[in-house]
Order: sequence, then C-alpha cells, then structure tokens
Amino acid sequence: MKKINLAVTGCLGRMGQQIIKSVRQDKDFRLVAITENKKKNKKISGIKINLNNEQTFKKANLIIDFTIPKCTFQILKIATRLKKRVVIGTTGFTKKEENLIKKFSKKIPILKAGNMSLGINLLMYLTEITSSSLGKNFLSKIYEIHHKHKKDYPSGTALMLGKGIAEGRKKNFYNLIGKKYFNKKDFPYGNKINFNSIRKGEIIGEHEVKFSSGKEIITLNHEAFDRALYSEGALSAAKWLMRKKPGLYSMRDLMNFK
Repeated sequence: MKKINLAVTGCLGRMGQQIIKSVRQDKDFRLVAITENKKKNKKISGIKINLNNEQTFKKANLIIDFTIPKCTFQILKIATRLKKRVVIGTTGFTKKEENLIKKFSKKIPILKAGNMSLGINLLMYLTEITSSSLGKNFLSKIYEIHHKHKKDYPSGTALMLGKGIAEGRKKNFYNLIGKKYFNKKDFPYGNKINFNSIRKGEIIGEHEVKFSSGKEIITLNHEAFDRALYSEGALSAAKWLMRKKPGLYSMRDLMNFK
C-alpha cells in the first residue's frame, strides 16, 4: 500500500498530539503537514507548524481535523478547493453547521464522527437497537464524564448516543433533545432525552445510556482508558476514506453496521 500523506490540524491540542504520536507507529502514513490557527515558531517531529492554507495542505492526501467548528469550516473550504479528503473529529456543531458539512461532502469525501472509538460506535448501534426494541414506554437519559479541560457539553459522543435513541424511535433527534444539566449528582429521566455532563480531573471519557420503565432500568455504558483508541480510530477512518468517493460517511459506515 502506498503511504498516505497526512496533514493534522490542531497539532498542539490533546488529540492532535495523540494522532501525531500514533502516526509515528503506523507505517501506512507519512506526516507532511501540521497546523495551528495561530502562527507558532515551533517544530514537531521535524515538521514546522504552519497556518491553515492551500500551500500547507498541497502535498497532503488527507486532513485529520480535531479543532473547533470555526476552524473546521476554514479547513473544509481549503480542502474542497484542493480536492483533499477530510476526517472530522471536531464536535460542537449546530444543526445549521451539520447541514453545511453535508454540502461540502458533495464535492469531497468526508468522514465525520463525534467519537472515533470503535467501542463507542458499537455502543451507539446497540443504543439504537435497544431504543427501537423498548418503544415509547421507556424514558431515557444520557450521562457523560470528561476531563476538566473539555469545553463543549453535552459531548459530541453524548449527542451521538442521543441520535441513536432518536433513530430507534424513528424521531427527529433535535425534537427529542431535553434538558442539558452540568455537573449534577443526579438528574431525571424524561419523555425527551435529558443529558448530564460532568467535567473533572483528567478523565478521558465515560458514557452511559439509561432506559427506565419505572419498573426496570437498562444501562449501556463505555469507559475509555487510553486516548490512543481515538487516534487509532481516526487513522483507521483515514485509511478507509482513501477508497471512497465524495460523500458524508461515519464510523458506522466503516464498521459496516446496517
């Protein structure tokens, strides 16, 4: 297999650094560009940190982006002009922004996932099946914990799981979003999906989906212990996306879930 020339944005962020670390151990990739949204007089693995522009991404086959929505759209505009593939791990997009990403995907292949973990994506699939099987007599809620540095809440993963519940009920997710709690010890079930987000310590990620009929509770959960599972998932996504035509894909497509 020919090496994939890779560009990594947000290279000084937690995920950016982790992806660069994983790339060093994967012979299928060649790191050709790393970027930040502000000029830095620094090198990583002998590569100078540049700004996001056409010249920086010219030699790349694919861009992996874990930044913020504003930066992601800057990258998508450049990638579209250069016909580069993009793996998006950025979270916190609005409904309008999600629709805009779909428009970009008509011109270039994009794989977008709120979580690159294979386990989390399996959990989402199981959430959808459970929601469909249990029906409207069960109320639901989603609980998530992340490190104190994470700014957005609910997490992109929690929202993914919420979409799994909505898909199972054959409902529009945005119409099912309930209350969003922050750092609460306890929070209620609802006819809509309630979320509770905890930010503390250096926890990598814990997610829990609960369904209750009032007589029984069903719990689905996932705990992450090593950030490498996200970067390795992103690299798996990158390899898979290299064979795809323009379109918007997810980890679910990669894992071949029906």
